Amino acid sequence: VAARHGILIKDAEALERAHEVSAVVFDKTGTLTSGTPQIAHLRAVDGEDSQVLQAAGALQRGSEHPLAKAVLDACTARDLEVPNVTQSQSLTGRGIAGTLAGRRLALGNRRLLDETGLTPGTLAESATAWEAEGRTLSWLIEQSPQPQVLGLFAFGDTLKAGALPAIEQLNALHISSHLLTGDNRGSAKVVAEALGITDVHAEVLPADKAATVSELKKTGVVAMVGDGINDAPALAAADIGIAMGGGTDVAMHAAGITLMRGDPRLVPAALEISRKTYAKIRQNLFWAFIYNVVGIPLAAFGFLNPVLAGAAMAFSSVSVVSNALLLKFWKPKDLE
Repeated sequence: VAARHGILIKDAEALERAHEVSAVVFDKTGTLTSGTPQIAHLRAVDGEDSQVLQAAGALQRGSEHPLAKAVLDACTARDLEVPNVTQSQSLTGRGIAGTLAGRRLALGNRRLLDETGLTPGTLAESATAWEAEGRTLSWLIEQSPQPQVLGLFAFGDTLKAGALPAIEQLNALHISSHLLTGDNRGSAKVVAEALGITDVHAEVLPADKAATVSELKKTGVVAMVGDGINDAPALAAADIGIAMGGGTDVAMHAAGITLMRGDPRLVPAALEISRKTYAKIRQNLFWAFIYNVVGIPLAAFGFLNPVLAGAAMAFSSVSVVSNALLLKFWKPKDLE
């Protein structure tokens, strides 16, 4: 039944444990947002926006990250040729670096900027304003031979249509929602406020996401929802991992439940079908025990005809199976 509605449950353990979930942790990009960001603002220190965009495109060439696609799309729109970089290196949780025309360049978040020991300089005011808008910021930095900030990118992403209804449905089920992201606090805050999420964990490194989930598990059963490679450790650390459709194979392998569509409303639907299934298990156990508790003493004392006893046993099996089959009519709420 769940599979027909786009919810693939890996095993019985995931289905059974999901009914106990008291908190759901959401990744932001690609989970609650569309995952197709675009460059909203671009500013170069020397005013040469095209050169900064071209350098950023060279660093992002070959990357599958959503922000990389946004940069490369912008290069294509401006008809800019994207050169090749050498010694390309992924900086986990910070960005990417490479050598272009003898210069060591890097593109990444504020953590990368701080580690390099540079300051925003003339871009500080723009960075503050764009972060307040809820933008994701990336800094283009020259690491050598002359360490300096070259430019600043601000990316904009949109919330998925089903994000707000999903959070509202979880609230109705008395399940708390948490936002866990490596993005800046300003961007995370804007998304959280739009969705009514009060528990926000921003600027979290991929390696620390699993630790954050493990800490939340001390207060109850936790489900983690994500779609990227960097979400895989957190998905594995959670009591229930839920991978969004369209995400990476690594994320889906680490999760107990996979949603075939990237619709956040399938998250409360998956938890609801688990609750319904567990309720049927309890109901069927109750009726099976009642038949035996009443029937066995009557048969033992000769008050129950063997024919009636056999009929009652058959009726017990039929009623249990019929009750379970009622789950075939389950449909997710507010989901077309």
